[in-house]
Amino acid sequence: MKILVVRNDKIGDFVLALPAFKAIKQAFPSANVVALVPAYTVDIARACEWIDDVIIDPGKPDSLKEFAQALEAEKFDASICLFSNTYNAKLVRKARIPIRIAPATKWVQFLYTHTLKQKRSRSEKPEFQYNLELANYFITVLKGAVEPVSPHQVLHYSDELKQMQRAKLAHQLNISFDRRVCFVHPVTGGSSNTLTQSQWCKLITFLDQLTPTQFVITAGPGESEVSGALVDALAGQIDSVVLYDKNDGLEDFMRSIAVADVFIAGSTGPLHIAGALDVPTIGFYPKKRSSTPLRWQTLNSPGKWLPFHPNEQQEDLTQFEVEPHLPEIKNWCLSLEK
Repeated sequence: MKILVVRNDKIGDFVLALPAFKAIKQAFPSANVVALVPAYTVDIARACEWIDDVIIDPGKPDSLKEFAQALEAEKFDASICLFSNTYNAKLVRKARIPIRIAPATKWVQFLYTHTLKQKRSRSEKPEFQYNLELANYFITVLKGAVEPVSPHQVLHYSDELKQMQRAKLAHQLNISFDRRVCFVHPVTGGSSNTLTQSQWCKLITFLDQLTPTQFVITAGPGESEVSGALVDALAGQIDSVVLYDKNDGLEDFMRSIAVADVFIAGSTGPLHIAGALDVPTIGFYPKKRSSTPLRWQTLNSPGKWLPFHPNEQQEDLTQFEVEPHLPEIKNWCLSLEK
């Protein structure tokens, strides 16, 4: 059996779909499970042991017919769109995939053979749980056996690879792993926002006072200016802080995240990668019903994820006050050491 799993949107969304891939592969271990993804999530897909092959979605509506013909030639037996829109619905239908499953959303649901009502916009469950429920429905339609699946530690690297990455970063950034290493990703794109520079400084200096820490301030493409400014602002306040804005692609960055002791960010792709690697995470979430900590919680094991979001009086994260939450952060950090 050949199965196409479609999740061709943002990095964080794709990471939170990994437990669904796991469920499908465990239900059909002899099936060829193929992920349809955009180019920027290919490295994540290839790092996932439950994905057998990857197809890059060009994402060009004008070329949908030609791409659908290419998919038809692959002779898939079934497809599941974990993310459904007009493009995806037309794509799998034109590819003549016999079984096409997706969430029941708007008029495009009629282009699938099977749909499941989920109402994700209500944000009543974690996104990974919505994905798992849809995957379990898919498994049932294909007459497979649904079994409990752990959503934790869905990405991992060997101790040997992590040791090689530590050596690489030690040389590249001139840092030591003899102390706690904390990655901070202060820039958040997409629909979210993040803390102000002043707030980041308060949080980082507090953490350094708890335990002497090597801070690594990360940046993606086009984010170096903001992250570099935070490094400059911290100069003289803490002993060890460096800018990490150059890597050898997403796979290299994922390996770097894997060797961190703590990862802190707004609700963004790197935060979810850290969670999937089970690196302890502190996440800051915007004040939107569609972006709640419940909906977008990370894939961390219990106790390794600490979320925050603005209160009723605060419009967004730029008004979020760090100080009242420092005792909670302290207790969480101490719990990690037990």
